[in-house]
Amino acid sequence: MAVTISLALLFGALLAMLLKTRSLSAGSAFVAVGFGYFLAATGAAGPINDFTAAVITAIPDL
Repeated sequence: MAVTISLALLFGALLAMLLKTRSLSAGSAFVAVGFGYFLAATGAAGPINDFTAAVITAIPDL
């Protein structure tokens, strides 16, 4: 689990840096996918899914 969390932090930091510099390329997509993959394997996945579901249900139907 420690390896997964550190990889999630690494990919998160890289993604934040790429977003700040507005560097959009295939490498950015790889970092974003890697961050999402490793974040889903951490304990943060449950609260993120709960938050996303709450936001979706809070949005009124158009």
